[in-house]
Amino acid sequence: MLPSRHISTEQLYRFFRPRSIALIGATDNSRWSIYTFDNLRNFGFAGPVYLVNPNREIVHGQQAFHSLRDVPEVVDLAFVMVSTTRVLSIVREAAELGTTRFVVLTSGFSETGDTGARLEQELLEYARAHSLTILGPNGNGFINITDQITPYGLPITPPLKAGPVGVVLQSGALTSAVLAFAQGHAIGLSLLVAMGNESMISVTDVVDYLLDDEATRSIALFLECVRHPAELRRVADKARALGKAIVVLKIGSSEASSRTALAHTGALVGNDAINAAAFRQLGLIRVSSLEDLLTTAALAGYSPPLPGRRMGVVTPSGGACDIISDLAEEVGLQLPEFAPSTIEKLQEVLPPFSTSHNPLDVTGYVVVDATLQQRALEVVVHDPNIGFVLNLTTVEGGREPTPETLATTLPLYDNLARIIRSAPCPVILTTNTCMDLPGTTRVVVERTGLHFIAGLEHGVRALARFLWWSEQLRAPQQEEGQEETTLPPFAIDPTVETWSEARARSLLQQAGIPLVPGQLTTAATEAVAAARALGLPVALKIQSPQLPHKSDIGGVALNIQTEEEVAAVFEAMLQRIRDQAPAAQIEGILVTPMRSGGVELLVGVVRDSLWGPVLTLGLGGIWTEVLKDTAVRVLPVSQSEIITMLGELRGAALLRGARGQHALDLPQLAKIIHRICSLALALGPNLNALEINPLLVQPGSIEALDILLVCAPLADTSQTKP
Repeated sequence: MLPSRHISTEQLYRFFRPRSIALIGATDNSRWSIYTFDNLRNFGFAGPVYLVNPNREIVHGQQAFHSLRDVPEVVDLAFVMVSTTRVLSIVREAAELGTTRFVVLTSGFSETGDTGARLEQELLEYARAHSLTILGPNGNGFINITDQITPYGLPITPPLKAGPVGVVLQSGALTSAVLAFAQGHAIGLSLLVAMGNESMISVTDVVDYLLDDEATRSIALFLECVRHPAELRRVADKARALGKAIVVLKIGSSEASSRTALAHTGALVGNDAINAAAFRQLGLIRVSSLEDLLTTAALAGYSPPLPGRRMGVVTPSGGACDIISDLAEEVGLQLPEFAPSTIEKLQEVLPPFSTSHNPLDVTGYVVVDATLQQRALEVVVHDPNIGFVLNLTTVEGGREPTPETLATTLPLYDNLARIIRSAPCPVILTTNTCMDLPGTTRVVVERTGLHFIAGLEHGVRALARFLWWSEQLRAPQQEEGQEETTLPPFAIDPTVETWSEARARSLLQQAGIPLVPGQLTTAATEAVAAARALGLPVALKIQSPQLPHKSDIGGVALNIQTEEEVAAVFEAMLQRIRDQAPAAQIEGILVTPMRSGGVELLVGVVRDSLWGPVLTLGLGGIWTEVLKDTAVRVLPVSQSEIITMLGELRGAALLRGARGQHALDLPQLAKIIHRICSLALALGPNLNALEINPLLVQPGSIEALDILLVCAPLADTSQTKP
């Protein structure tokens, strides 16, 4: 169910800061009620909490009111926990009394089917008509850590640490796991929202609010579906302008494609590949686990954008140096050698048996001299070859802080904080593993404001993602428009579904896309004359809008060497198609000269029901579905981005002239592909699929050999959940 209007950040500012709350349907028999009441009481909500139950005088050890009309004030927020069929009447009663903000925890709405969807639509229509704001239904509420307001229907384990990371979840059941990881790694949160069905307040509304929130510096999203792609684009642009990172964990990587199965492109590229391409183009950081979601969002929340991939490493362990080196190579981080001046200074600091290389192992001598690693760090941060430093800190587990341990530990970490604050480059602290921080380290974090990323594996990968985002932030926005394409009248005929290749060729030719020469023939004598004019050997291809994959039915003959063979193949093919597909409308047989050599590419545009036209590039011809070597982008794209896509292919070396072959003209190739994209966009919502497979690329020549064009509207198979 899609909201028809955007909920403003001003509305949400008031929504997430109620001065009074009523729990409607409060009862000692409901864990939802118990949890919500305990959360408000235990985490410092300063306002009154009114309990409403028509059948009880006392609930949760506190006076209960039989209805909202008995409550002594108009409440700022109503938290609704009644049965599904009573929700609308409760909301109506509250609205009549002046309450305009609601969390509806109750389930049984659109997530359950048509009956629930009708109830949700009625609730939505009433809310819109009376200017109400609803979070949910089927949502657990929110946790405003910054202001200690916690109307949330699941248990919250203390402590709650306030900090720079906002969290938005399309699955409220994950809240406990998110909070446990954040608490275990001292990640401070500003706001956590469990969205429910998003009947009014949407994910993008909350993201928009968090972008305006001064306490929030990064945002972690858990998405089951993308409901409003245009709004996601808008908030992504806003996030880039503000320099706030959005990290996304989108589930559903095994979804089947929702696009036409007629095109190879539709079979090659599923919803997840398109989502990944869209997120990348929007500058959103994509991750694949909850640990990576929170680790990356925390890094983005606590650290400034990183200046480059040149990483210095300081550790007390040679083994850790090896692990970090392997990970750095895998994710594309650079480990430059230290400058001679740095090496000279390190030799003055380190024991004589150590070596001054990057990554730096200060050795186990830190057991003897606890200040050794920090003195080495203070040297490395000034190295001119280094953009940032990763400092591995060993923390001891299973030990609660004692006055004695704090007396020795705190001065060391105070000094570490001083070094980091005064360093000319960012310093990132990490631990060896993803274990929860022990008690002593928690005290250190609270006192110094230091932040540790969670373990080498998650930490280095988070660094690589954050670096990619930092690079996107610095990169100039490319505003290269698509070429204007004037379509002939037949191009927008809504009665035509799959086009014959001959008809599609005329459209591509008008758009300036180079084609292999060809002639449509309707008799064997015409085919022979065409072959003579085009030059033998030739290919013959049946032309019928009902036969998009001609070879599957014997409608393609290749490498025909003689005129006599052309005539014989023509007659045999025509008869075979008439026998096997008597209902097919045959326009004739297309004759084209054979081509060899060069590189065959797949260039396909399919219309995704959520994101619109999507470009796929890959190795084409017979290797398309074998290699599945593709790059994907949502249109529009620039010519420079097309060149980037070509470089992403595993077969990119073929385009650059591998094994002594001539390098191909990539700028000209990008220009032709850009024209194909312009044509696809000009066709508008009429387009389902435009595929050239192969597009033959040779030195000095680019030709479309085979074309598929499908223009019937797709059924709505969007990724939007009810």
